[in-house]
Amino acid sequence: MRSLAPNGLARAAVRFKPASFAGTFVALMMASLIVSACGILLETGVRASVPPTRYAKAPVVAAADQYARLVTGSGDNRSEEATPLPDTARVDTALAGRAARVPGVRAAVADFTFPVRQGDRAFTGHGWGSHAFTGAALRSGAAPRAGEVVLDAVAARAARAGVGDTVVLETAAERAAFRVSGLARAGDGDLAGGPVGWFADARSPALAGHPGKADAIAVLADGGTDTDALAARVRTALAGSGARVHTGDDRGAVENHGLGYAKETLTGLGGSFGGIAAMIAVFTAAGTVALSVAQRAREFALLRAIGATPRQIRRAVAAEGLLVAPLAGLAGCLPGIGLAHWWFGQLRDRGAIPEPVRLHVSWIPLVVAVGAGLLTALAAGWAAGRRPARIKPGQALTEASVERRRPGVIRTALGLGALAGGGFLTAVAARSAGEDAANAALGVVMLFMLAVALLGPLVARLCAAVSGLLLGGLSAAASLAAANSRTNARRVASAITPIVLAMAFASTLTFLHTSESHVAARQLSAGITADHVVTHPAGLPAESVERAARTPGVQAAVGLLDTQVLVPVGSGGARWLQDAAAQGVSGSGAQLAEVQDLDVRDGGLDRIGRGRIAIDTTLATSAGVTVGDRLPLYLPDGTRARPEVVAVYGRGLGLPAVTMDRASLAAHVSSGFDGTLLVRGGDARHLAPLGQVADGSGYAVQRTAGRELNAWANYTMAAVLGGFAAVAAVNTLVMTVLDRRRELGVLRLVGATRRQVRNMLRWEGLLVAGAGVALGTAIAAATLIPMTRGLTGEDPYVPPLVYAAFAGSAVGLGVLAVTLPARAVLRR
Repeated sequence: MRSLAPNGLARAAVRFKPASFAGTFVALMMASLIVSACGILLETGVRASVPPTRYAKAPVVAAADQYARLVTGSGDNRSEEATPLPDTARVDTALAGRAARVPGVRAAVADFTFPVRQGDRAFTGHGWGSHAFTGAALRSGAAPRAGEVVLDAVAARAARAGVGDTVVLETAAERAAFRVSGLARAGDGDLAGGPVGWFADARSPALAGHPGKADAIAVLADGGTDTDALAARVRTALAGSGARVHTGDDRGAVENHGLGYAKETLTGLGGSFGGIAAMIAVFTAAGTVALSVAQRAREFALLRAIGATPRQIRRAVAAEGLLVAPLAGLAGCLPGIGLAHWWFGQLRDRGAIPEPVRLHVSWIPLVVAVGAGLLTALAAGWAAGRRPARIKPGQALTEASVERRRPGVIRTALGLGALAGGGFLTAVAARSAGEDAANAALGVVMLFMLAVALLGPLVARLCAAVSGLLLGGLSAAASLAAANSRTNARRVASAITPIVLAMAFASTLTFLHTSESHVAARQLSAGITADHVVTHPAGLPAESVERAARTPGVQAAVGLLDTQVLVPVGSGGARWLQDAAAQGVSGSGAQLAEVQDLDVRDGGLDRIGRGRIAIDTTLATSAGVTVGDRLPLYLPDGTRARPEVVAVYGRGLGLPAVTMDRASLAAHVSSGFDGTLLVRGGDARHLAPLGQVADGSGYAVQRTAGRELNAWANYTMAAVLGGFAAVAAVNTLVMTVLDRRRELGVLRLVGATRRQVRNMLRWEGLLVAGAGVALGTAIAAATLIPMTRGLTGEDPYVPPLVYAAFAGSAVGLGVLAVTLPARAVLRR
């Protein structure tokens, strides 16, 4: 450790070369910001929990597994992927009896939660037995029996009903009249913010649309019973039933189904995106550190010429890293915490994270961020200082006076390998479809970026040569800029790489979304052929279809139950579960064809029914099925099914990717109310009592708004990566200009005016920015074309103004980053 301690030489270098170390400080600080923010999100996703509210007074809760588990491989290669279910998985109500017989159990209550409509108002229904653990209590009347309901004060006021009155309620099962048997005060464990009604426990499963099923089993303990011991006995009693036993904060995950998706979202951002972002940040910071060391090649050569040993040179470089990296890391952690808080808050505001989940900030991601910056500085400094340290003293000054024309053999070989790998993955992505194409295309951008970084000097010389042909006839300043770029290719390469990075990643993430949204909007607009689209905030009961069909002038009315299913996709051992939007259709396929044009490519919709479905062509390709095959999938509550594929259609991006009969879905979702009613013919005024009526174009706008979260996520990631790369590019350009004081001074001595020098630097900045934009655009195109063709079947959609904004920003930053510091240098 003593050899790495900061010494006087390192401190002097920092004091007398502030520009280089300021640039290194900024790069390492930005890297720490990215790593700490993503690390905080990742740790929050791993540790996320929700304190129990509904089950707070039930020490043990038994519920079904809320994850679909896909097993691939066998033996040592066996792996299991757990994916949160789109809806709630349920357990048999009979398990309550088995749990009640366990010693130490005071009561075991089957719990039910389901939506109920009363006119235009929606409220939440429960089984009356839940009052034993929620704290609900009768204020008047009696507990409900079959055909009766107990209302809380809010529900009673909304229904204008008291004890003994009759109210007409709509559930997933039926529309029926219920006698109000009592009024009750909702307990702390009942859902807040809306009216609540309680029904007889024996009737509740049927009213919820899940006969014989309960959301969970709440187990109440006798006084003095140890919770862990009770949970172990309940677990033994329920063995083989598929139910899982929960205690502590795990009970919160049972009542809050969104926790699984929140954990997946946070770990995906912090892990997958965070890994890419951290790698880019560290990689860019390493380039800046290497540039800082390379700019002092003359100083190192002088030290070697006067007798400094290789060990002293290496020690000085390491000591410089120890001086700068920890401070930069700590300085980056504070804004990193702020970025994590902002990002987390935005996700929660958009409904991706449940309100009770809190951001977890600990020392672990902060130490990792600081440590990553320190290791980056030491590794990059060691690599950049190897040659200055080992060169012979007699050759040191000679070699430091001119730039090496030939890049290292290892670096060139690795760069060519990355270039070949990117080309190979481009071909693979072009031959793939769906998620396979997207996954291959992500490797394309990473490999091409690595190739640009490794082959940077060669790329810079090539760009300078091409630019020289274009700039040679413009002016003396332009010709001198091109010559300077050819001569100092390493310096130019250091500036080009972050601009390429910013352009490639920002374009890929942004234009991937614009391409999907463009195709989806067009498919949705063409796919809805109904004259009227009826929706309701509380959902549409099943009888709405019959009422619409009886309306004068209506030719066809089809209700759509919207949900999601999970489909295994991929090939070989690389398989995973992909969520796919699904619609359950009330009526026949022929009726559906009257109100929806799915663009059927193979088969026919007329065969859709129990055990027979239609799917989108991209999903069919990803899953490897055709018409006549059986598609294994998980229904919303995790129930496995293998329906036959009877049709393949082409509008599964704007419309749901899976179409099946409503009866096959209704028993596997929490809400049995339809989301949409499509009507051909009739008058909108006659349909108005059913809900909000719009035409097809109005519905298209409403459905497209559902992509807002994905758009925001893509734009945010593009802003984080693009912004970091832009700062890195500006930082690098400023460092190179400030390091050229002697060169610019010589130009002034031979008669060049300040304006001529500034014009030369502007042309250099324009050359660097233009080359970066061109290379970044090429990489983005190589990534996007196969990706969007695989996902949408079409070429990318690039809004001209957005692309012009990206390119203009890159060029503007490049020119400003050389012009402003040049003014400061030339004043002296």
